[in-house]
Amino acid sequence: MSQETFALDAVRRDDQGKGASRRLRRAGSIPAIVYGGEEAPVAVTISHNEILKHLEHEAFYSHVLDLSIDGAVTKVILRDLHRHPYKPTILHADFQRVSATQSLRVSVPLHFVNKDTSVGAKSGGVVNVILTEVEVDCTAANLPEFIEVDMKNLDVNESIHLSQIVLPAGVKIHALALGADHDVPVVAIHPSKLDKSIEPEPEA
Repeated sequence: MSQETFALDAVRRDDQGKGASRRLRRAGSIPAIVYGGEEAPVAVTISHNEILKHLEHEAFYSHVLDLSIDGAVTKVILRDLHRHPYKPTILHADFQRVSATQSLRVSVPLHFVNKDTSVGAKSGGVVNVILTEVEVDCTAANLPEFIEVDMKNLDVNESIHLSQIVLPAGVKIHALALGADHDVPVVAIHPSKLDKSIEPEPEA
């Protein structure tokens, strides 16, 4: 668990609708919604540049954030993000209120360690990353920013499945609760197509 923290400033908004949202974006802000818990949903505005800066950090997507709404700090996670189809801009954000003991289902990035120095890679195998993130069940207090997959001993024609990932305490992979059929591979090493042990046939 990293001690890194992310803080965002937000302001309540009463003016809603497409026209109001367009005006916000022209002014350098984006509309957002905060929901969950025992409180009613709250419409807010957030600085576009501020959230864009945070989005450069992978951990922001799977981290409990400090959202200050008119000065009152609320713990939230980013639940949804609407991007412009071709411009590097954010159109809308959804945040969910959380408490430290609340159970969550969140997608967390996978970090593959020892990928280039694995047994299979060193013998010329080709690494095939199948999944880059995994959905986990945990409390907000146990939410990891990422999960490591150690490939050190992975050889050619071998793979690592979900059930083989070493998880942090208090974290479970949701798919594994659905049955053995959902224990899919996350990474594999295949033989190189240019197998030097196979010599070309002589020309006729």
